[in-house]
Amino acid sequence: MALISLKDVSLHFGEKILFENVNLQIERGERVCLLGRNGAGKSSLMKILTGSIDRYEGQINQENNLTITQLLQTVPNEEDNTIVFDVVAGGLGEQGKLIKAYHEVSHALAEDCGAKYDKLLSQLDTIQHALDASDGWQINQNVETILTQMDLDADVPFSSLSAGWKRRVMVARAIISKPDLLLLDEPTNHLDIDAIKWLENFFVNYEGTLIFVTHDRTFLRKLATRIIEIDRTYVNSWRFDYETFLIKKQEALESEEHQNKQFDKKLAQEEVWIRRSPQARRVRNEGRVRALQQMRSQRADRPQFELLVKMKTQKVEGTGNLVVKTHNVSFTYPGNDTPTIRSVETTILKGDKIGLIGPNGAGKTTLIELLLGKLKADTGTIKFGTKIKVAYFDQIHAQLDKDITMQQNICPDGGDHVEIDGNKRHIIGYLADFLFTPTQVRNPITELSGGEQNRLQLAKLFAQPANVLVLDEPTNDLDMETLEILEELVVNFDGTVLIVSHDRTFLNNVVSCTLAFENNGYVVEYSGGYDDWVRQSAHRKVVKSELAKKNASAKETDQVSTPKCIGKKLTWAENDEREKFPEQISALETKKKAIHEQMNSPEFYKKPHQKVQEITDTLSQCVTQLEKIYNRWEKLEEQNEAWLATQKK
Repeated sequence: MALISLKDVSLHFGEKILFENVNLQIERGERVCLLGRNGAGKSSLMKILTGSIDRYEGQINQENNLTITQLLQTVPNEEDNTIVFDVVAGGLGEQGKLIKAYHEVSHALAEDCGAKYDKLLSQLDTIQHALDASDGWQINQNVETILTQMDLDADVPFSSLSAGWKRRVMVARAIISKPDLLLLDEPTNHLDIDAIKWLENFFVNYEGTLIFVTHDRTFLRKLATRIIEIDRTYVNSWRFDYETFLIKKQEALESEEHQNKQFDKKLAQEEVWIRRSPQARRVRNEGRVRALQQMRSQRADRPQFELLVKMKTQKVEGTGNLVVKTHNVSFTYPGNDTPTIRSVETTILKGDKIGLIGPNGAGKTTLIELLLGKLKADTGTIKFGTKIKVAYFDQIHAQLDKDITMQQNICPDGGDHVEIDGNKRHIIGYLADFLFTPTQVRNPITELSGGEQNRLQLAKLFAQPANVLVLDEPTNDLDMETLEILEELVVNFDGTVLIVSHDRTFLNNVVSCTLAFENNGYVVEYSGGYDDWVRQSAHRKVVKSELAKKNASAKETDQVSTPKCIGKKLTWAENDEREKFPEQISALETKKKAIHEQMNSPEFYKKPHQKVQEITDTLSQCVTQLEKIYNRWEKLEEQNEAWLATQKK
């Protein structure tokens, strides 16, 4: 028997049909991804499964005593000092309350040897008896085991944790009761890449059944064993992984389009016949007339393809070739002992697509504000280019005023028109490009979903003339189609783009260079996107490890042998090598710049994957060669200066 099955399930909200006649079965052990446009009904279908919505048509059958738990999209903010142990134990209902009480009283006893001691001891005895009667000790052990497995500190206040660690605690709370079916709604939102990868690895090995909604295509590719798609009120099941689904879906769309063309051609012929042929009015042709009427009805009921977002950037005068250049830039927030940013060296040129990668709290937003001149560096210099016009997308929607309407947010001067490329457009028509209705335009934005707020912020962003786009987590809550349109727009944008994102697929498809935040505020530049960073940073770690071993070995040798003379005169070959370095560096820098310009071209990522990989590898080799030359040059210069110093003595 299936874990849960839906038979002829339909859901309507007034005249709006979300889905009709759904027939599905969910089997044990499946990892099902629920796909669909924003507003298609994904969350509603999950609410039907949990019993939160009961006004649907049709039948739902499930195994006896089936347990379902949902991990909500939003992470709760505990304002009190609720500790992690209590949050996780809360997923066990009444037994969880007993365990929580035992944990609290035990801690209180350990701290209080005064007047309350006897009372606390009596409370503990009562709780222990209740735990004995309900097999609570085993459940308490289960809580401690899962806390250990997830590397969670039981006694830390939940409110003090980062978003990633809070999500990990909520996963523990969701699975502590070992539900038969676990529902996940956008589990990767606002998590950094390390936290997302942890979730991936955890759920790949999870033994229960999953149904999840996500916009993260890398997460989707790794987890999904089956796709359920809500498309124009139909719910279709695809028993494939995501890559195969994309192929089969495209084939289905092409087949549908072909059938529609054939149908429309036949309908047009019949319409001509009914208008022009006298035979159409004869009794013996009534069957053909009825068939035509049925065809008209079929054509009227045909599901229409949903509109896509129409986004485009405005034409504006470009910046100079240099956008911003930093030298030895560091920044420390007042009151902190440790710098947030250390010794950043980077040059951003016109047309660069730069991705910023790092854990939450690493300093990505701080670096953005330094690069935009909103913060002043403590040390180092920042040189800005000319004619820079910035449009900023922030992940918390701080630029949207929640207390006013959509129209007032886009037209703060109180008007009802926006100027796009020198032409005035009515606000209703402009926001229709972003799939908003006339009614929504004049309503407060508090009524919008997370995905709709993201689309509204994109509408505000592209209403501004800009040659530098700054996008801070732009992909959260967007559906796949809108994501792909945004990707294409960014790739084809003539200006410069700075992107903070934890969406690995988005980074791979868009950026040509990555600034990665590593230990202690240091930022390292890598060519290419996320996958390129993973490969190059792994190589960098191996090289650094080998150098550390060599240095350690050299120090040990120095302790037992006669020290080498660092002031030894350069040989003729070494001196010749040193003098050739500037020419070699110039050639490699020119080659590196040419490759960057090639990668910034909108046509670059349309090349075959193998060709793109070859060019990316060439750039990586170029960077490695430069690093070797600079290291060798520095060593020879130090040796030469030391020798000159001995000569002065």
